[in-house]
Amino acid sequence: GTLILIGATTENPFFEVNQAIISRSTVFQLYPLNTQNIKNIILRAIRDPERGYGELDLKITEEALAFLAEASGGDARIALNALELAVLTSGTADTDRLEITLDTISECVQKKAIRFDKTGESHYDNISAFIKSMRGSDPDAAVFYLARALEGGEDINFLARRIVICASEDVGTANPTALLVAQAAASAVRMIGMPEARILLSQAAITVATSPKSNAAYSAINAAAEDVRTKNTGEVPFHLRNAVTQGMGALGYGKGYKYAHEYPGNVVKQQFLPDEMVGTTYYKPYGNGYEKKILDYMEWKKQQENKNEKE
Repeated sequence: GTLILIGATTENPFFEVNQAIISRSTVFQLYPLNTQNIKNIILRAIRDPERGYGELDLKITEEALAFLAEASGGDARIALNALELAVLTSGTADTDRLEITLDTISECVQKKAIRFDKTGESHYDNISAFIKSMRGSDPDAAVFYLARALEGGEDINFLARRIVICASEDVGTANPTALLVAQAAASAVRMIGMPEARILLSQAAITVATSPKSNAAYSAINAAAEDVRTKNTGEVPFHLRNAVTQGMGALGYGKGYKYAHEYPGNVVKQQFLPDEMVGTTYYKPYGNGYEKKILDYMEWKKQQENKNEKE
């Protein structure tokens, strides 16, 4: 037989509907209404005598209309439910005229509707925007998406973990203290909880967003891991091995190792990578922020090692 499925849902079907059904369906995405759309729907409900309140002498102030349109979060159902509640609570004993004021509608809405689902599309969209705002050095956007997540009931520990990861992945050695701030905030969040935890998360997110950026540490470990997985990377050089037994010492374990602190500048030239990997460079700092000092140190280290070798 032929099955025709027509459905509408407030959830993302790609998360909630079986993929076998999705693959055989045409999905149309509907977007939240803008404030003018909501205003038009409210006014139509007030004026329509059959499906609305057209038979009543009902008025709504401009301030109340604007507030309701904004507070509904693009969802006409929320606006109409609030309108109905306002009508029920706005009547007076000595007149049939009803006027919905800002005070009345504020009581009926109480809190702006926030489109946020901790397990759905809005969760992934918002957290993605939060992370990318920190990475993109926009503190205003970072705290905006942080606030949306918090108001939507997002787990504060999850948010703290994302800030810690971003501090290492996207700031890294350009500002090593950003990771300390993020880690301290994550620890304090568990101790303090909401609502004060929002302040700690805000400070950490702003610190990460306003720090110079570098993914050099992230790129370095990825490149090294790729080599370990795909190449013959050789063995640990004998002079770096630990001779935990006399027999190992007899085999040459640890022989020829140079203790850096016995040399001027506490550096000495010697081979650390396996023979097969000599000359490979994984850590490539950009020179942003603290990395300028790192590059200066690495250049000085090279010169000092050459100097020590000649002496």
